[in-house]
Amino acid sequence: MQTIEKTRHHTADVDGVHLFYREAGQRGTPGLLLLHGQPCSSFYFRNVIGPLSKVAHIVAPDLPGFGFTEAPDDYPYTFDAMAETIDTLMREIGMDRFFLYVHDFGSPVAYALALKYPDRVLGLIIQNGNAHEEGLGTPWNLVRSYWADPTPANLAKIPEWLNFEGVKHTYVGDIPDQLVPLVAPEGWHLDWERMSQPGRVEIQLRIFSDYSSHVARFPEYAAFHRDHRPPALLLWGRHDPYYEIEEAYAYAKDLDRIDVHIYDGTHLLLETHYEECARMMRSFIVNVQCEKTES
Repeated sequence: MQTIEKTRHHTADVDGVHLFYREAGQRGTPGLLLLHGQPCSSFYFRNVIGPLSKVAHIVAPDLPGFGFTEAPDDYPYTFDAMAETIDTLMREIGMDRFFLYVHDFGSPVAYALALKYPDRVLGLIIQNGNAHEEGLGTPWNLVRSYWADPTPANLAKIPEWLNFEGVKHTYVGDIPDQLVPLVAPEGWHLDWERMSQPGRVEIQLRIFSDYSSHVARFPEYAAFHRDHRPPALLLWGRHDPYYEIEEAYAYAKDLDRIDVHIYDGTHLLLETHYEECARMMRSFIVNVQCEKTES
């Protein structure tokens, strides 16, 4: 493997945030911004960065509040603030045009960038990320009640997830028995080690509360899909305890340039199907670039 295809590990000072990110590929080539969800970090992408670096400039940051990124005490911990931080990083490294990986809590960050820079978005790679009401099933009713009235009593009605067992559940909870042995335990142990640092659980709750602003923007995302018609690839783990599978079909109705692939996988699909997903993503990136060259 050439050095340019190997993952490099950086920490950049971005407006006071010590932002950790993984990078591979050649700067100046089409970008691929890999945005992780909760409770993960850029470690989630460890198995796909190398293969994808052959066709794109890969950047996978640890979002503020996650992983090895450290933010100042007065950091807002909203998705808009995270998008501004990532935007600054992209300007510093010269990532002008990019594909966006839309996944879980990375989805609000991805769409904030898409709404700000619609003409710079080369395409969407959607993996168990939410942008429609269809994906929010009955369990989200308790969450909505908390968003509407964020009292300790309403928070107590939501099953506890900001602990070790909650982190582990994201990886191996409510999935078929045959998939459990395919998921390496390092992921949830690393996530909890970082989340259990002083003050991190409280930060996670602040981020979770701001997800309501993402839901409120669903009509804006629909307008972006309709007006800009980005090419899209959807990779979906069907055993997702957080988002209904109707979310995948909602994307299929919303975007007229989309390839849909539903796998016998989990919410964290790259833990079990990284080889299949890497192949699909590489082909998608190459095909989109070929279309642009021919046009």
